Amino acid sequence: MSISDRPLGVSGAEESPLALGEARRALAGPDAAHAHIWTRRDALTAFGAIALFMALAAGLWIANGAVVPWDSKNHFYPMFRFLGEALRHGEVPLWNPYHFAGHPSVADPQSLIFTPTFFLFALLRPAATMQEFDLLVLAHLLMGGAGVLALCARRGFIPCAAVLAGLIFMLGGVAASRLQHTGMIISYSFFPLALLTLEIMLERPRLLYGVGFGILASLMALGRDQVAYLFCLVLIARVLYAAAVSRRPLDYLLGRWPALLAAAATGAAILIAPVLLTLQFLATSNRPGIAFGVAAAGSLAPVNLVTLLAPDIFGSLDKSYEYWGPGYDTMAAPDWTDRAIDYLFIGAAPVVLGFWHGLAGGRIFAKEMRFVHYMLAAALIYTLGRWTPLFAPIYDFFPGVSLYRRPADAAFLLNAGFALSAAYLLHRYVADGAPRPFQKMPRALAHGLAAAAVGVTLALVIGGLGFSFAHGHGKEALVAVAAALATAGAVAATLVIGDRFDKRGIVAILLVAATAGELLWRNAADPLNAEPATRYSILNEASPQERGAIAALRKDIAERAAKGERPRVEILGLPGGWQNASMILGLEDTLGYNPLRIADYERAVGPGDNAVDPNLRHYPGTFRGYRCKLARLLGLDYLVLGRPLARMPRHMPRPNALPIFVSDQIYVYKLGRAAPRAYFATRVTGVDSDAAIAEDDIPDFDGTREALVDQADLPRLDPALADPALAGGPEAKATIVAYESERILVDVESDRDGLLVLHDLYYPGWEALVDGAPAPIVKANILFRGVPTTKGRHRIEFLFRPFSLANLASAASTLRDHREE
Repeated sequence: MSISDRPLGVSGAEESPLALGEARRALAGPDAAHAHIWTRRDALTAFGAIALFMALAAGLWIANGAVVPWDSKNHFYPMFRFLGEALRHGEVPLWNPYHFAGHPSVADPQSLIFTPTFFLFALLRPAATMQEFDLLVLAHLLMGGAGVLALCARRGFIPCAAVLAGLIFMLGGVAASRLQHTGMIISYSFFPLALLTLEIMLERPRLLYGVGFGILASLMALGRDQVAYLFCLVLIARVLYAAAVSRRPLDYLLGRWPALLAAAATGAAILIAPVLLTLQFLATSNRPGIAFGVAAAGSLAPVNLVTLLAPDIFGSLDKSYEYWGPGYDTMAAPDWTDRAIDYLFIGAAPVVLGFWHGLAGGRIFAKEMRFVHYMLAAALIYTLGRWTPLFAPIYDFFPGVSLYRRPADAAFLLNAGFALSAAYLLHRYVADGAPRPFQKMPRALAHGLAAAAVGVTLALVIGGLGFSFAHGHGKEALVAVAAALATAGAVAATLVIGDRFDKRGIVAILLVAATAGELLWRNAADPLNAEPATRYSILNEASPQERGAIAALRKDIAERAAKGERPRVEILGLPGGWQNASMILGLEDTLGYNPLRIADYERAVGPGDNAVDPNLRHYPGTFRGYRCKLARLLGLDYLVLGRPLARMPRHMPRPNALPIFVSDQIYVYKLGRAAPRAYFATRVTGVDSDAAIAEDDIPDFDGTREALVDQADLPRLDPALADPALAGGPEAKATIVAYESERILVDVESDRDGLLVLHDLYYPGWEALVDGAPAPIVKANILFRGVPTTKGRHRIEFLFRPFSLANLASAASTLRDHREE
């Protein structure tokens, strides 16, 4: 019999002198909880179980004609299709010309370029359907589930307990509710494999294992999102914890330094370029850092923890999307979470095991699982954000935290921790039976743990009901709580029966099967993660109206292209799938949907957070309307709208535009008078670009012969170009002879020295060659690129080379300067 289950034989009168030591021994748990030695059959059976579960889950999406919605289709799927199309043409899409008038895909953590599985899939299936894309995302979760099985096997958990952990990891809580956040799901899915290889490396510190861990940890970290960041901290903490609990921490680390160094070197080799490029982008983006108030608004309100027990207490699963839980509309303080972020349900059985066997029974304090439960405690504190006094100092002093806007993202750590904890508790139940704290622990401790379990449960239920009643949904919440308590009671009764009649193994299998059924019912293809594929028809199978609008637009653009023109398009006010459809349709859109945008472009053009809601489209003084100077320089010549111009929001300018396609859902307008994409200026004028944007004032200039050049770049030009006497004269000729995402060729002919201006966005990493010789690129006309050129005939080549040593050094320098500021 294990220490924690052995009667201590101490009477109440004798408890006091020995209570502390006995409490420690009781909570420490057994040295080895009847470790199960896995066979090959165990492994295959367990993997078959979770694979079958995931296949059934995927089948629910397919059977319902549904896809994972929102960000998955509005953002990640178009990014994937853009990647696939580029690879099909033998290119790697480092720069995206179809997104916000130009976007550095190579630096965008959400572009999927650095995700090997999606990169390979894009090579094999460049035009994969939305459903195939979803299947690949689910396959990542299955991979993570397999990693969880391996972690449980290393800990000697019985196979059905490992299967329970796999189910929770794959489709419990935020793993299901936030399936739309593809990047985070990928980072999350690699964590179990990274943790597994780390534990193997620590146990057998060989260089090969260090390299293997470095590769898998890097694949997780390449997501460069908050989930990846937090899991990296967990891996570091795992090394430090292993050293701390060893007899000689320093000797422990010194004995493993070659393997740890190999892991660090491997990780650095894989991560250094993507991370530098992302940090370079952040420094020049609309989000160089997240203010504390913004980050705090992404905290998980404590009342949301009740969804562990009652998933629908706030209407989270309501098909009519009537949600009354914590969020922007229901909280007094700013709260930018939603029903998907706030959803934590992992099944009734794991929750009962957690509160009864784990907390009340004291098993969550077992020595062998302390690291997992420390991780859970730390993740809970971080997830709650502003609701604890610790988030402010964490934000202020912990490196990297201020880059992210939502502490609630740490719920992914909670879900992984819940999975391993539930597996341990089920394993202990089968091995040792139900805990008997009043027989095995000092009574004060047993009473305290029981009171804590009951108190937390009551607090969550009462808090959830109170919140629901306060917002007029008390009846619905009562029904949800009653159903949840009935289910929990049935689980508890089943555990008692199994223990009394020594059928714990059978009961464990039944509870795992029941949990699988619950997760399929509640969390698979539900309103949190499924919408009809037809809502995103423009991305795969366009409707007749959509096909008509695109055909009319392409026909007109083709006529312009035949004349050497490259007009841009603004898509605004159409359903979600349209936001980034330009990447699939090959349209150079001035808007899009992406949380990261080039800062100067955001300030000067005002695209806003998304292109669905026209109320979010801003019109700063530098972009007062579609006939303004900046709109013309952008080459913006078409509007694709979800309603007639006359019915757009009042703040939107209404230009005199020609309709070229009209239906009851889509309206395409032609503006006219767009400036050429490239021209040659024989005179330049210095301007403070940043001040011009800040003051909403772009100086007037002749856009056929003159150019504005940022004052910081003027010293790089011949001073004679600023001579007013050079204004006027014969026009020079600039002709685009080739235009690709990362390579543009322009032929210039002029009888004067001057500046070739290309109305593509200025961004670090672009290089220029004039007749094969390197030439500087200056910031021209507030947002764009300019290359000084001497008189005569020349060929100017623009190349996007973000991986050049010069650009990587510049990125490191920018990062250093940004940190100093």
